[in-house]
Amino acid sequence: MSKHRTHLPQMDGGIFLTDSGLETTLVFHDGYDLPEFAAFDIARTAEGMARLKNYFRRHAGIAKRDGAGFILESYTWRASRDWGAKIGYSETALAVANTEAIELLAAVRGEFEGAGMPMVISGCIGPRDDGYDPAHIMSAAKAEAYHQAQIDTFAATQADLVSAVTMTNIPEAIGIARAAVKAGMPVIISFTVETDGRLPTGEALGEAIEAVDRSTASAPAYYMINCAHPTHFAEILPGDEQWTRRLGGIRANASTCSHAELDAATELDDGDPEELGRQYRDLRARFPHINVLGGCCGTDHRHVEQISHHCSLAA
Repeated sequence: MSKHRTHLPQMDGGIFLTDSGLETTLVFHDGYDLPEFAAFDIARTAEGMARLKNYFRRHAGIAKRDGAGFILESYTWRASRDWGAKIGYSETALAVANTEAIELLAAVRGEFEGAGMPMVISGCIGPRDDGYDPAHIMSAAKAEAYHQAQIDTFAATQADLVSAVTMTNIPEAIGIARAAVKAGMPVIISFTVETDGRLPTGEALGEAIEAVDRSTASAPAYYMINCAHPTHFAEILPGDEQWTRRLGGIRANASTCSHAELDAATELDDGDPEELGRQYRDLRARFPHINVLGGCCGTDHRHVEQISHHCSLAA
């Protein structure tokens, strides 16, 4: 049984942290070779499962220390049909992997959640195509059909919601939102943007949010921005338009590099954790309703610690 599915506590305000760049940590700090950047694949071994659990324990511990809520985001960004098939997973094996991911997060929640500090479990969904450069844009109907299996798997677990992250285009976001509604799951849509603040497919962020809301009867609980540095989007967020009120979270990159530059990089650019924390503080000062805060590419627990520190001071 899910714990917070009927009412997401982050909707009531207060700071909710989430984790950082999982794949960054596994590849650059822990030395894993992730086929197709699929973090879920290391859970095949007891050592890999223990490493994942300790990763989430470390981040949940930051939230507990600082008195914040926490979003446990599953390591299943690549655990959908096409990506799984590339590394030898059948649909049955993917369902098992997605289920086991939620079970691991439920164990972490049982260890860390306390009174006044809720922890929410999110089933993470990634794009069918590349998260930086979508080569093929599905229709909303095809996206709904493609993502339905993973969402249905999450619906049968303790997951409280599903989060679609690094969304690059409007039709896929619409399809995922519709699939989540069909499964009875709350859904979060997190778009990625380029250095000009626009989606990789060229649409403005506000245009994308409004289009998804219009096509789904405002199904997403809220929207997020991830896999972009604050300097890529801070200046395109107006303070007086309704769509900015639909933004509820940020998982920014550590690096100011473009997606193309990051894709070609062979060394880690982890930026300046303290500076990133200050940039989050400044965004929160403008948009205090944005309360789900974590990291994406290049970030690790140090960045989340600084984000928590600076935003707690500004809260």
